[in-house]
Amino acid sequence: MYSAANPLGSCIFSGATVDSNKRLSGSGRTSFRSSTKSRTRHRFPRMTVERQNSNTTSLISGITKFLWGNSLPPQLLISTVRSTWSTSWHIMMSQLAPSDQTGDYTRPASQFRIHIQNSPSGNMHLYVGLSCPWAHRTLIVRALKGLEDAIPVSIAGPGADGSWLFRGGPDSGRDKLVPTLDKSNGLRTLKEVYRSGGAYNCRSTVPMLWDSDKKQVICNESYDIIEFFNSGLNGIASNPELDLCPPLLSDQISQWNQIIYPNVNNGVYRCGFAQSQESYNKAVSELFVTLDKIDGHLESSRYLCGDVLTLADVCLFTTLIRFDLVYNVLFKCSKKKIIEYHNLHGYVRDIYQIPKLAETCNMEAIMDGYYKTLFPLNPSSIRPVMPSDFQDGTLLKPHNRNNLSMTTRKLYSSVS
Repeated sequence: MYSAANPLGSCIFSGATVDSNKRLSGSGRTSFRSSTKSRTRHRFPRMTVERQNSNTTSLISGITKFLWGNSLPPQLLISTVRSTWSTSWHIMMSQLAPSDQTGDYTRPASQFRIHIQNSPSGNMHLYVGLSCPWAHRTLIVRALKGLEDAIPVSIAGPGADGSWLFRGGPDSGRDKLVPTLDKSNGLRTLKEVYRSGGAYNCRSTVPMLWDSDKKQVICNESYDIIEFFNSGLNGIASNPELDLCPPLLSDQISQWNQIIYPNVNNGVYRCGFAQSQESYNKAVSELFVTLDKIDGHLESSRYLCGDVLTLADVCLFTTLIRFDLVYNVLFKCSKKKIIEYHNLHGYVRDIYQIPKLAETCNMEAIMDGYYKTLFPLNPSSIRPVMPSDFQDGTLLKPHNRNNLSMTTRKLYSSVS
C-alpha cells in the first residue's frame, strides 16, 4: 500500500499559543510612576488568537461584500478553487507518488534487500502496517509457517501527516492484529526506528525486518522477506513442512509474479496515482485484462500453480482482498468488482478460509488506512460503508473450489 513520511514537507506551527494574560513589555522603561487611570488608558488590548481570526474574517467578508455583494460570483469561486487545488494536488502527488513524464506512477525501489544464501541470524523483529498489502504478505507467510513466536511483530498505524506511528496499550496485538507500541525499540514512529539503525535518508516503509541484536535494518523488500520466511527459518518454524515455493514450481511462480506485480499489485496504484488521463486509461486497461485472464485460469485450477498454494497466490490475495474495500472506489478501479468475478471471488474465499489466515486481515484498519490517510485522493477523509461482500460472513461461505483439488488441505493440517 504506500510509504509513510510526511508527503508534503509542510511547515506546521505546532504548540504555538497566545497567552491573553501576558502584556507586551519592552526594555529600558522610564522609571516613573503613572496613575492607575493612565495605566488603564494606555494598556495594550488583550488580543487572543480567536479575536485575531475573527477580525481577519470580518475584514475579508467586508471586502467581499463591497466588491461582489453577499457572495462570490460562482464562476470566480469555482475557477479560483480549481486552480489552487490543481496546483496543490500536483505538488502533493509528486511527493506521495512520483511519476514519469507521461504521468505514470513509478514505485521507488526498496533500499534494503536480503537473499536466502546470505540470510541473517539472531533475534529478528517484523514491523508492519495493517493497511499495507506488501506488509500483509509477510504476516500471512509468518502465520502459515508458524513463525509467530520466533518473529515478534510491531504494528504501526497511519498518522495524520502520513507517517507510521506506534500507539496502543501494552496488551494490544496479543490476541489479534491491531496497532501496537514499538515492542523492539520503544520508539514513537517508524522513521525513528529507521534512523536509529543508521538509515537516515531512506523511505520509512513497511514491511521492515529488523535485527534486534545489531539494531539495524535487515530488509524492507516484501518479496525477499516472504521468501526468507518460507525457506530460511524452517529450523524454528512450527510448520516447516509447508513449502510455498517448491522447486518444481519455481519457474511458474516467477512467471505469475511477472504478470501479477506490474498489472495487479502495482497496477491498482498506477490507476489511483495516475497523473494524466492517458496513464490512467492504460493502467486500468492492463489491470482488468489481467484480472480477466486470471479469472479464466482459475476456472480449472484451484490456485495459480495448480493444487498447491504458493507465494504467487499470497501476493495476489493481498491485493484482491483490498480491491472491493478500497481500490474499486478510491483508486478508480471501477470497471468491475471482485465479487462480480465468479472464480476470483471463490478463490479469495478459499484462501481466506485457510486456518490462521483470516486472523491477518483487519478490514476496518485497511479501509481507515487508505480513506483517512490518502488526503490527495480523499480530502474529506470520509470512509464509505463496508461493501456487501465483506458483510454477513460472505467470505466464510462455501467456495466449492476444493472440488478442483483434494491434496491442498493436507498441507495445512499442522497449522490449525
